[in-house]
Amino acid sequence: MLLVACGNAQNTADKRPVVLIKTQFGNMKVVLYNETPKHRDNFLKLAKAGYYDGVLFHRVIKDFMIQGGDPETRNAKPDQQLGNGGPGYEIDNEINPKFLHKKGALAAAREGDQTNPQKKSSGSQFYIVQGIVFPDNNIPALEAKGTEKLAQSYMRQLTMANEDSLKFYQKSANQIAFAILIDKLQTEALAKAQKTPFKLTEEQKQVYTTIGGTPHLDGNYTVFGEVIEGLSVLDSIAAQPTGPNDRPQKDIKMEISVLNE
Repeated sequence: MLLVACGNAQNTADKRPVVLIKTQFGNMKVVLYNETPKHRDNFLKLAKAGYYDGVLFHRVIKDFMIQGGDPETRNAKPDQQLGNGGPGYEIDNEINPKFLHKKGALAAAREGDQTNPQKKSSGSQFYIVQGIVFPDNNIPALEAKGTEKLAQSYMRQLTMANEDSLKFYQKSANQIAFAILIDKLQTEALAKAQKTPFKLTEEQKQVYTTIGGTPHLDGNYTVFGEVIEGLSVLDSIAAQPTGPNDRPQKDIKMEISVLNE
């Protein structure tokens, strides 16, 4: 989770591929970044093959993002569990710190860190950021939240590194030893996060207090494009009522075509 330049795209727009995402709420014109060639080429390949045509925006969260690209959503039943489909492959992450999750950012969905520590992207699922505009006085809270997420990430790493010991204590019903080790790991993770706390760059502060977006996603997902026309369409989709699992109550279908490469 892009209409305003903020150092994110140094190449001129006419040198970058542009795709059109059609919906019943209108169209969004999206430019793809050349700095993320694996994601760019894959998206173009799927779009040209008609892979996305008839696929749903199956997960919509107002003030956060809209997600689609699961081929299993095509002709999905109303109560069908969605969000697990794809082309059968993942894409190595191309996370670039200069591409932020500002409003209109196109990014690749992925599995969580516990099963996907390399942050590899889904082969087809993507999301477009809506987010919110943050007041200047919210910056300290954003940074504190970022530091908290760092601590959680370190804790996951430490838990995986000590998995054998934790399983042994659980299997032997040694709850005291288990609790002591967990407490030790939590203390270590928190100390590591506080030693190098999360800080927003001046660019991030400028973007998220003017354009808006979802700063806590920066550095965790590959942003590979941005909406250059049709942000009002994004807002319309994000405003739709949803049911279980954030699925829109009325299907929102997409059709994606390549305007230029």
